Amino acid sequence: MEETPLIPQKIIIIGGSAGSLDVLLKVLPNLDPIDRLAIVIVLHRRSADDNILEELLRMKSGLRIKEIQDKTVLKPGRIHVAPPDYHLLFEKDYILSLDVSEKVNYSRPSIDVAFESVADAFREKVVGILLSGANADGTIGLKTIRRNGGYAIIQSPDTADVPFMPAHALKTFTPDAVMTPPEMVTFVNAIGRE
Repeated sequence: MEETPLIPQKIIIIGGSAGSLDVLLKVLPNLDPIDRLAIVIVLHRRSADDNILEELLRMKSGLRIKEIQDKTVLKPGRIHVAPPDYHLLFEKDYILSLDVSEKVNYSRPSIDVAFESVADAFREKVVGILLSGANADGTIGLKTIRRNGGYAIIQSPDTADVPFMPAHALKTFTPDAVMTPPEMVTFVNAIGRE
């Protein structure tokens, strides 16, 4: 049996807002082991949510899920969840940092901030996925991921509970792929086997 690498071969970052929890609950439980991947989830959340999101994802998926704290190490085989009320930043030494600067797109965490940061730090190792939501957050960051050599995926607006966010991104640029939740499962499982 191959040893799990100390650093992820690919970093999958998923950003979403209203309606995206439903997508995560369709995708995460159907993933194969993610030993070579690190998955990072950045959702617009209210501060009062505490760790309800992590508990729900853990119960439904069975994967290793942990809320990010300042200076968390990005590790393969785990799903890292951005906490409410902090921007998420990526450092080139695989350290995750939290930031309390002003909201971006009325949000903290901002999907754009996280996407731009991961694109700058890890370039072609990044797969960005933009899900359902009600504002334009994520479009600029997803474009940055693609421009820096990463792979950009937008949820098919037809499958989004709140289609504004993916539809806005699609009006702005052409991603590498537009996917339904089942297609996302197939895609992530395939790159996890590479």
